[in-house]
Amino acid sequence: MRIRVLALVVLCGVMAACATTSTPQPKKRAQIQVQEQVGFTISEPVSVSDAVRMDYDSALLLLEQGQTDEGIAILERVVADAPDVSGPRIDLGIAAHRKGDLEAAEQHLLAALELNPDHPVVHNELGIIYRKTGRFGEARRSYEAALAIYPGYHHARRNLGVLCDLYLADLECALESYQAYLQTVPEDAQASMWIADLQYRMGRQE
Repeated sequence: MRIRVLALVVLCGVMAACATTSTPQPKKRAQIQVQEQVGFTISEPVSVSDAVRMDYDSALLLLEQGQTDEGIAILERVVADAPDVSGPRIDLGIAAHRKGDLEAAEQHLLAALELNPDHPVVHNELGIIYRKTGRFGEARRSYEAALAIYPGYHHARRNLGVLCDLYLADLECALESYQAYLQTVPEDAQASMWIADLQYRMGRQE
């Protein structure tokens, strides 16, 4: 499974198909390849049929076109046909989140995490859900887990900064996170303003 994270889009990418297998699969380890100016690709070795791969691609296309309910219906079929693959479960979680069903989103993401515990996108998405549901400590641990796996994951870095700034009142954490984020995304003028505001509040005007 390959997943490309671009800008704010965190939908899973292309499923690499081989022959089908019914052999139970061990927990997978995410393999991250950095692509400058683009993001990063996460590979998950899987074995699925051509029919499952086609269903998966169709579901992603529907989600990208905003046809969330239709995409979810096909993803649910993919999960039933390929229960040991984390990618479709991640997409289900993201799609459920898009619909506002945070409980379903969390369930799908936790199932994906059980299959692929080193997946930074899962940890980041769970962090967002935990923040929205008031579980700020869990949100922080999720963002930090994502960054421990891939320190260059700037979405998680930004999310951690916002959490520490607005919800945990941990200004040191917020400032450090914003500064690290800005090094990766220097064109983000809003982040520059956040840093200046934090330095003012902390008495560290430059």
